[in-house]
Amino acid sequence: MRAVIQRVKQASVTIDGKIKSSVKEGLLVFFGIEEADDEDGILWLSGKISNLRIFNDENGIMNLSVKEIGGEILVVSQFTLHASTKKGNRPSYIKAAKPEIAIPLYERFIERMKIDFGKNIQTGSFGADMKVNF
Repeated sequence: MRAVIQRVKQASVTIDGKIKSSVKEGLLVFFGIEEADDEDGILWLSGKISNLRIFNDENGIMNLSVKEIGGEILVVSQFTLHASTKKGNRPSYIKAAKPEIAIPLYERFIERMKIDFGKNIQTGSFGADMKVNF
């Protein structure tokens, strides 16, 4: 399981020219799953993301979580996070989980994020050709 976490002032995901989801200030999370991932990873990562103190407090020190600033979270599935580029120039995605494994884990991750974050989570659509703006 891998996540790239980006602080944003705004972010959105567009599919077929239509905005599927958008958030204002908060986090954009690119989330990738590999075959060996399990429920324990979901619990750990969701709690970590929800509570990371990466937003500035009144003194300009990164001391606040996305929850504490009243932010929002957009999670986008991203199998390319598990790309191997060791050989040649074409990435290999052999470690990325197949949809029959990845989709249920992705859905459980979203549900767990809702619990840990305490609010609804915005998402892309698993497997869609998504355009992300932030």
